[in-house]
Amino acid sequence: MVAQALSHPLSRREVIAALTIAVLAPVCGGPLPASAAEPAAGASPAAPPETTWAGIRGDIFGERAIGEAGDVVAMEAPARAEDAAMVPLALRLAAPEGTTLKALTLVIDENPSPVAGTFTFGPGRTAFMLSTRVRVNSYSFVRAVAETSDGRLFMAKAFVKASGGCSAPATKDPAEAASHAGEIRFRSFAGTGQREAQVQIRHPNYSGLQMDQVTRLYTPAWFVREARVSQDGRPIFAMEGGISISEDPTFRFSFEAAGTPVEVEAQDTEGKTFTATFAP
Repeated sequence: MVAQALSHPLSRREVIAALTIAVLAPVCGGPLPASAAEPAAGASPAAPPETTWAGIRGDIFGERAIGEAGDVVAMEAPARAEDAAMVPLALRLAAPEGTTLKALTLVIDENPSPVAGTFTFGPGRTAFMLSTRVRVNSYSFVRAVAETSDGRLFMAKAFVKASGGCSAPATKDPAEAASHAGEIRFRSFAGTGQREAQVQIRHPNYSGLQMDQVTRLYTPAWFVREARVSQDGRPIFAMEGGISISEDPTFRFSFEAAGTPVEVEAQDTEGKTFTATFAP
């Protein structure tokens, strides 16, 4: 692990995260499995086993069949994350002919809480773009499972090399983060017809596995558990999230360039509700 770290300059966050994960290893899952290690020089990288997925799949989706992604769901994720606490994911969904999009579930196999978030879509959507940032605790498959209106499931997956995301210290001072919690920012991007917008909910999204560097105590979990985005009263998407969504939850998504207001509502684990309305 040290040899890997020395292969590129470390940021301050990475240094602190490395020290913290050493303390929290028993909590966050221990050292990386041998199967996730880098291949020897000159060796061909082998596909990592999916043992964890085999154990959690039934808990999440029961006995339902999950088909290959095909043209239904495409996911972009970095092979090696620059920051394990803010791993970018970009997804594009397209429902098969005669169906619409119903839901999307993000699963990070090796995270303490594998289901990062479940997104449900407004009625009648046949295509959708969504991007967000997540925490990845150790080398892990990241999965996007799309559900269509006829009940079928389709999965795209990517193997991401990252460690310490669940316990990485927050980037902001706790008092400052708390004072701005619930502030919502909105940005729309130029274009015609189907456009894109970005919503950011300022919130520390504490995972419960982060250690205060001054008190040496764990910061209690406190995160945005629900978010709903609608346009002119019609739902675009709703999210149920957990500790794997990065601090200051950010979502970029497609919406109709109708010139009508976009409404955002969010609620955190303390029961606080935040709302805002924006004119695109």
